[in-house]
Amino acid sequence: MQHQDTADRRTGQSPGPAARPFDRVDQIGQIGKIGTTGTSLALLLLIWVVAATLTRDPATLPQPWALISPFLSELRSGELMFHLGKTLSRVIWAFVLAMSLGIALGLAMGRNPRLNRWLDPWLVIFLNLPALVLIVLCYLWIGLNETAAILAVTLNKIPNVTTMIREGARALDPALDAMASVYRLPWRKRMRHVVLPQLAPFITAAARSGIAVIWKIVLVVEFLGRSNGIGFQIHLYFQLFDVAMVLIYALSFVTVMLAMEWLVLQPVERRVRQWRQE
Repeated sequence: MQHQDTADRRTGQSPGPAARPFDRVDQIGQIGKIGTTGTSLALLLLIWVVAATLTRDPATLPQPWALISPFLSELRSGELMFHLGKTLSRVIWAFVLAMSLGIALGLAMGRNPRLNRWLDPWLVIFLNLPALVLIVLCYLWIGLNETAAILAVTLNKIPNVTTMIREGARALDPALDAMASVYRLPWRKRMRHVVLPQLAPFITAAARSGIAVIWKIVLVVEFLGRSNGIGFQIHLYFQLFDVAMVLIYALSFVTVMLAMEWLVLQPVERRVRQWRQE
């Protein structure tokens, strides 16, 4: 038995039977998590039904099943998918720009104390500047166009990403940095093998919080100055006092964002943090 274990270690193979209980525990944990999420959403739906029943006014708060028919109508006409696509496109553009610029700026500020002293006041100002102010200024200075909309959202998110990445850059292990210097690693290899793996938890945290904030700001941008998108549709049906259509467009995009959170961001975050648990 001891020889078998030694052979397994040498070949890099893990013993099958011993690993199975841990796999089962992990599977049970995942099933339990899915069950808890489903129960929580069912409870939220029940609260909605009770609230709509107590209100007794479909114009104020319709029952969930009352949204099915208008939802299918919007889906068949293509209106829902068109506006959903426009909003999702703006979210993706703003997310990519904010993450790219925020990571670069945060890493530079975290690694360079002198640069941090110069730019920290700017960071504090933009962190406390209301999103509405930046949106209005971008529309006034650039115009009611796509560039102003995406720029307004990007500027609102860059300070938050920069702050998270700066803290991660400050927490980098100096011993690993010294090792990279001793072995004279090129800049690209140092970033790939030394810096980015340590920053990965901070990047995933910034991405998860960023996507949640960005899509909300995108809706405000569309509400104020665009002629399409989920925010524009919400503005339109707000003027018509149509609560059902407001809920349909809002919940449709919330569903898309939840799917992105559960199917993309959370799995990536678990994979990034996996090495810490081994």
